[in-house]
Amino acid sequence: MAERKLRVLVGKPGLDGHDRGAKVVARAFRDAGFEVIYTGLHQTPEQIVSAAIQEDVDCVGLSILSGAHNTLLPRVCQLFREKKAEDIIVFGGGVIPPDDIPGLKAAGVKEVFTPGTSTEDIVAWVRQNVATH
Repeated sequence: MAERKLRVLVGKPGLDGHDRGAKVVARAFRDAGFEVIYTGLHQTPEQIVSAAIQEDVDCVGLSILSGAHNTLLPRVCQLFREKKAEDIIVFGGGVIPPDDIPGLKAAGVKEVFTPGTSTEDIVAWVRQNVATH
């Protein structure tokens, strides 16, 4: 039996209306052979977590440029814990100050990619750090 492809959900939490980067990363995942679910703009943490569980994803990549990363990303991690779905890996990317990264990781975000990170590096990190369910 063939091994199941990694399933990744790419989400845009909050009021951030800039999704070009999220779409570029989603396409890189698709081109790398992953199954990709893109939730679109203006998603609540609750909507993202619900979609991730319904779609049985292995990981969730959140793109955020609005400055609300310290609220939205930890909330997504908290909701996964509440739903007993901690096996879904959460990572983020966008305009996130380096000083905020340790707090995000302490809240459960496994990795944070800042502007200039290549899509190849993001794909490689997911391949090395995320297992299929």
